[in-house]
Amino acid sequence: MQDKPVFKVIFVNQDEVFEVFAAKIFQSELWGFIEIEEFLFGERSQLLVDPSEEKLKSEFAGVKRSYIPMQSIIRIDEVEKEGTVKVSEAKGGTVSAFPLSAPPTKPSN
Repeated sequence: MQDKPVFKVIFVNQDEVFEVFAAKIFQSELWGFIEIEEFLFGERSQLLVDPSEEKLKSEFAGVKRSYIPMQSIIRIDEVEKEGTVKVSEAKGGTVSAFPLSAPPTKPSN
């Protein structure tokens, strides 16, 4: 049995879909954000280098905690073990941002 849970987080960032693995995720005290801590990346024992994995490693190098807006989150899964991180192009289709509603206003007298 694994001691630490592993989470796969898929989110949209500037017209790209990021798929990352982390040991800790939780709702932030900053309203509307999810916090991701302890990013997990694969070992460098492979001869082939995946450019999208290298991009994410450099993107999150030195990052202690990342705050992701809730409307950018596509999916969060708890998985048995970490996999390969990915970056892909966000294509129009079945995935869209969750609509935000305006705050209620006072009725005018």
